[in-house]
Formats: sequence, structure tokens, C-alpha cells
Amino acid sequence: MLFNSWIFVGLVIATTLVYYLPFIRRWQVYVLLVSSALFYAYDSIGLLLLLIASGMVNAIASYGAMFRRHSRTYATVGVVMNLCLLALFKYGGLISTSFLDVSAGVGQFLCRLPLPLGISFYTFSGISLIVDAYRGRYDGEQVSSPPSFLQHVRKTLLYICFFPKLLAGPIAKSKEFFGEIAPKQFSLIDWTFVFKSLVVGYFLKMVIADNLKDFTFWMTYPYFVHRGTGSLLLMVFGYSIQMFADFAGYSLIAIGVAAIFGYRLPTNFNFPYIASSFREFWKRWHITLSQFLMEYLYISLGGNRKGKVRTYLNLLLTMMLGGLWHGAAWSYLVWGTYHGLCLVVERAICGRRENCISVMRWQKVSHGLSVTLVFVMVSFGWLLFMLPDFSEAVLYVKCIFCNYDSGALIDMKLLPIAIYALPVVMYHAIYCLRERAWVQRYILRFDYILYGIMLFLILTNSGSASSFVYFQF
Repeated sequence: MLFNSWIFVGLVIATTLVYYLPFIRRWQVYVLLVSSALFYAYDSIGLLLLLIASGMVNAIASYGAMFRRHSRTYATVGVVMNLCLLALFKYGGLISTSFLDVSAGVGQFLCRLPLPLGISFYTFSGISLIVDAYRGRYDGEQVSSPPSFLQHVRKTLLYICFFPKLLAGPIAKSKEFFGEIAPKQFSLIDWTFVFKSLVVGYFLKMVIADNLKDFTFWMTYPYFVHRGTGSLLLMVFGYSIQMFADFAGYSLIAIGVAAIFGYRLPTNFNFPYIASSFREFWKRWHITLSQFLMEYLYISLGGNRKGKVRTYLNLLLTMMLGGLWHGAAWSYLVWGTYHGLCLVVERAICGRRENCISVMRWQKVSHGLSVTLVFVMVSFGWLLFMLPDFSEAVLYVKCIFCNYDSGALIDMKLLPIAIYALPVVMYHAIYCLRERAWVQRYILRFDYILYGIMLFLILTNSGSASSFVYFQF
């Protein structure tokens, strides 16, 4: 069920009306579980059974990891089962096409397995729950006495299946989410926060991303082959803006809907395209995934505690696995390796400074150059998302350098890319200039006008509805 569909709006309204009925207060968790089941089953009832099975496995494993004698065994088995589930359904096709005969036997079976929506996100949530339980954290506090098993199952199922975050995050940590599970009151809803999150989220998705996709479509093979260098660069820039608008839009909608039911999901994007280093970029882009990889993978591998060489290897391995998490294609591994190498080189040259060019005399100029460099490098990395066939991505880059004399510098039909990208540029610029007196006086003071404009454009200038990019992951 797409967030940008009327049936989803109807589900949220119906759930809210039932959820806050006075006599339902004790059963609010079950109302959310039913709504989450309807939300997920809209795509496939069969895959709903897989989601419930995953939730039960994580409930049993995490409960055993907290309170049983063989807690390490429970935790190990639970994490392994999550990884096996992810490997089977998400990477079975990649394994079979790369190493097996896909015409018969196991290879054919693996190729025919469906890809459950959101499987990467709910398996990572399960791993987070099990690891936190094993470490003795529950409801954000050190465990002193065990909850009942049924109570734990109820909380676990809500944590895994909560429909605003189910398909594409944000990846909430169990030790934070469990502490919020309590009866909610309608009077305590922060409607200003909900309104702003939903308006900006839907604007980014429906007006920016959904319109840009109709122009960045020409980046696919073979359409890009004969386009000029300017057009190719403009489309790379446009796709980078589209990626941000699509995923940041989803995250804001998820955060806004969750807030209607009294739950605060963590911030997932913090103006990533003003980052002046790759390290800073990953503190601003898909923040919850970055934190998950840092806490549960990078630090577990040893982090930066075992010397420079080991630190570089840990960084590279973390980003490689993070890249492969994004999709069942070798191009995603290449994308993760690309970002890993950028982080390693940056750390080797600059240490832990945020701005690598900070040694320059003119600090503002150096910061601007750093931001531009990071944005360009990140944008070219997104080519591997648009063109998962690695050879096509390489050909695209080759065309940028070779097609400088192919007709007009920029195809005029692609100029709307700049128009639809402008609000995202302004979105970042206003944040950067938020401390300026004129911004606070003339823009932030009258921000309700901006929200009114965005709401008007959502109603009048939305692009054709499409799925969110990260649903495939």
C-alpha cells in the first residue's frame, strides 16, 4: 500500500478514529497490529505470514537472549535466522544467477522466490532487538525483572510490524521504541509537527520526486547514449535530487503518521547535501541505517580501536555490506565499496576533520568547494542505483566525456529538471542561512505561507504516482 494513495489515507483516518475511542485505550496496540496487517497484506497475504513468522522468531530469540540460561545461543540463532531469511529471499536470485544453473533445481527455485517488501528493514529491526536484548537493554533501561512472554510478543510484533516504518524505515532501535509503547491520548498529539512533517514529506515525494522521474527516465539505456554532455550531467544532478526527495519524503511521511498515534520515530535525513565530507554525509543521509551499521557492525568488527589499517578495513567492509544490503545486484556492492573507499581516503588524508579543504586561507570558499566535491561524488555514485547493470553505468560516464559535441549542450526538454530541483536547493539553502536576520524576519517568520504553497502544489502539480525507491530494498 503506497503512502501516496487514497487507500492509505483512508487506512490512517480509520485507524485514528478507532485508536482513540475511550473504550479502546487498553487495546491500542492491537488496533495498530490489525492496521499494519491490512497495510502489508494489501500487496500479498502470503508474504504477511512471512512477516508474522519473522516477528515471532525475533520475539522468542530476544526473550531467550534476555532471561534464559543459554542467552548467547538464543541470540546467535536469532541473528543467524534473520540473516538466512534475508539471504534466501533477497539474495537467492543473485546467488543462483551468479553461481548456479537457473534452468532447473535449486537455482530455478531461488530465482522464483518473491522479494518481500521491506524485508531488509524488518530483518534489521529484528537483529537490533535481539542484540539489545542480549546486551541487557529493554525499554531503554537495564533489565531487572522479566516482562511476561505474551507482553514481550505483543511489543515485538508492534515494533517489527508498525506500518509507518515497516517498508522503508526509519530503523528505530528497540530499546527506544519499546519505551514508547503505552496508552496514548488524542489531546497529546502535536498537530503542528504532524502537519509540517506530512506536508513537506508529500511535497518532496509527489511534487519533486514524482515529476523528476519523468525526466531522469532518459538516463536509462539506450536513451542516454546520444545525449550531450550537458544533458547527461543535468540528469545526474536531477536524479540525485530525486533520490533525496523520494526517500526523505517517505521518511517524513512515516514520522508524521507515527506521530498521529503517539510514536516519535527518529530523524532519518538532516540536509545531507550540505555535507562537506563523506563522514558528515553519512551522519546526515539515512541516519538510522548509518547508526545501525556503526553500532551493530563497525564497532563489533573493532571500530577504530585496533590501529589505522584495521580501522580502514572495518570502514571498507562496513560500507561494502551496507551497499549490498541495498539490493541484490553486484552494482550495489560496487556502490558500497565506492563510498567505503571515499571514507577511507578521506580519513587517511584529513583525519577526523569534517572539511578536508579547511587548510585553505578562505574558509568560506574552502567549505563551498568541499560541499560541491562531496555532492558531485555522491551524485555520480547514484548512477549505480539508476543503472544497476554496471556496464551501463560505466558507459554513461564514458558518454559524459565523449558526447561534448553531440548536438545542443543541454536538451531544452530536460530544463524542467532544474525547475523541480530548485525547491530542494532552496530547502538546503534556507537551513544554511537560518541564523541570518533577514531569513528569520522574512522567511521563517512566515513559514505558514511556504507550507500553504507546498500544499497547493501537492493538490495541483503532483507527478504520476509511483512506488518509493527504497521499497525495493
